[in-house]
Amino acid sequence: MTATGPPDEHDERTDGAVSASAALTPDAGAAALLDALDALRARLGALRLPLETPGVHHARTDLARATDQLDDYLLPRLRAERAPLLVVVGGSTGAGKSTLVNSLLGEQATAPGVLRPTTRAPVLVHHPLDARWFTGDRVLPGLARTSVHGTPPDGARDDGRGDDRGPAAGPRALRLVASSNLPQGLALLDAPDVDSVEEANRDLATQLLGAADLWLFVTTAARYADAVPWELLTTAAARRAQVALVLDRVDPGTEEVATDLRRLMTEHGLAEAALFVVPEAGPGGETVLSDGLLPEQAVGELATWLTGLGGDPDSRARVIAATRDGVVDDLVRRANELAGTADVQHAADARLRDVVERHHADALRQVEAATSDGALLRGEVLARWQDFIGTGEFLRSLEARAGKVRDAVVRVVRGRPKEAPQVEQAIAHGLESVVLDAAEQAAERTYAAWRDDAAGAGLLDGLELSRTAPGLRPEVAGAIRAWQGDVLELVREQGESRRGTARALSLGVNALGVSLMVVVFASTAGLTGLEVGIAGGTAVVAQKLLEAVFGDDAVRRLAAQAKERLTARVDAVLRGQSARYTAQLDALGTDDVRGDRLRDAARDVAAAARDERATRSRADDGLTRPWSGGMLRGAGTFRPPTSPEGIPGVPGSFAGRGSAGLTTADAGGPEASDEPKVPFWRRWRRKDQG
Repeated sequence: MTATGPPDEHDERTDGAVSASAALTPDAGAAALLDALDALRARLGALRLPLETPGVHHARTDLARATDQLDDYLLPRLRAERAPLLVVVGGSTGAGKSTLVNSLLGEQATAPGVLRPTTRAPVLVHHPLDARWFTGDRVLPGLARTSVHGTPPDGARDDGRGDDRGPAAGPRALRLVASSNLPQGLALLDAPDVDSVEEANRDLATQLLGAADLWLFVTTAARYADAVPWELLTTAAARRAQVALVLDRVDPGTEEVATDLRRLMTEHGLAEAALFVVPEAGPGGETVLSDGLLPEQAVGELATWLTGLGGDPDSRARVIAATRDGVVDDLVRRANELAGTADVQHAADARLRDVVERHHADALRQVEAATSDGALLRGEVLARWQDFIGTGEFLRSLEARAGKVRDAVVRVVRGRPKEAPQVEQAIAHGLESVVLDAAEQAAERTYAAWRDDAAGAGLLDGLELSRTAPGLRPEVAGAIRAWQGDVLELVREQGESRRGTARALSLGVNALGVSLMVVVFASTAGLTGLEVGIAGGTAVVAQKLLEAVFGDDAVRRLAAQAKERLTARVDAVLRGQSARYTAQLDALGTDDVRGDRLRDAARDVAAAARDERATRSRADDGLTRPWSGGMLRGAGTFRPPTSPEGIPGVPGSFAGRGSAGLTTADAGGPEASDEPKVPFWRRWRRKDQG
């Protein structure tokens, strides 16, 4: 997937075509990964999980988080690899996140409060020269932007709420604050509480943490073991996100809390994460806040650590790459799990459609049986038929030769011109009852089956689907009238194709059509009324009459055609009823949900990621690079001596050996006691030189 040599003469790139991703980055591996991620994003965006199937609630959350990670972090990060390191400061309610951010900056950039939830709208603090990285929609495109003065920065969207210095702003607005106290290349985002009483705040906090290059998770000695934060931290560990923890508000004499927190971090897969301790009060018990800020000594090591990460391009790149790789791998895992859920949705769709099809097919067979076994040739239909044909001379004439039968037909039609419509009407009424009864039973059975299926039950709320549609009766009546017209047309077409019957047909189309209907209702499995002979010879009479005019073969063919057209008309009516159910599924699009498409996209991402990592540049000149811009407040101050376990002897802060961070030797701690205690960012010597 990654070109390492000159392109083949048949390669598409020789045509000059460049993908959009290749135009954004000169690295072929990164461009291929971007293309694969774009394809996966399209598949995830098209995925719908509307049916209530097992595990679907978790899958919906996973789908939302996967798309958020792609939109808010992964795609923007790959498209802008040189963007500042985004550190999202999150944590529990009242943990002191805003105070900590302000203390690191040395100014009141984000407003802490006594009401809960404290931080309502997220605040993103950046170096002034980094403003353009955040004013557009490169990251968190779903959040409107407001500046510290309430006017949207260039290219940003304003939510119309004006100045946002805390609770007044909308929760979906991102307030941008420029501060020259940050090193260029570092941004701090103060997020809402992860355990906020407001669900919107909790959701936003989770979304913001998913957009972070580095999580700075703040907790307290009283809240460090709470379940909700650890759920998020466990998720971070599973996707190998870069995390640092801050234990805030530690009272003198309770430093063992840090030891227990480190134990929990190890148990939850965060053994390599950095840990910092911030005291509640000074060594003498005095209040440590001054103008709302913690003293420099309390935040010094954290400030040093963050300044070094943000200001040094190599350190920043390592953190970004580690988090990005973890997100890609986690995204592939999620996509494969979502593909399984998609398969379950597709199977549920097929199951519900099968129920509809089966019960309405049963209804059609019910109508076919009732119109084939002679059941309709009783009651009103029989009475009207007998009134029409008579019981005397006409029946005896059937025993004569065909010519006399035709003469009898003419006499019947001439003498009883008003009887045929009455027979047709009786047939229509009887047939209408049969169809309505079958449709009603199909509706009841389909409704019951859907109601007993969790996937179907969720689609029935507010819909009148337990009975047939209110307009079904006139629809059925119209279909039957249309079928009777079909029968008369068949008789007319057959008559026009034979000589010698024009006179009879001109007078007896209705009579012959009614007779054909009777034959249709008395036929079973291809047998004619003559072979069944029910209802006092009703079908026998109709059979003899038609054979006298058209002949045996023609009658069988006409009966079969009439039966087929009746079945088609009834089937159309019943399919219209079944469509009331299938339309619910059609609107959801679950018939087109395919897990294999998502698996293919995830497989392409995994392959592209392997190629990109294999060819990723690891050039390192051994120098710690300087940065432009300022330094966080307290950066370069030194912590008090610590015990061998890394626990401060007096309230202060300490850093663990996190994979995202710097060792204590880098920070100028006790392990570097043989070297001059000069801030590490001022050391320009090559690494590993004595």
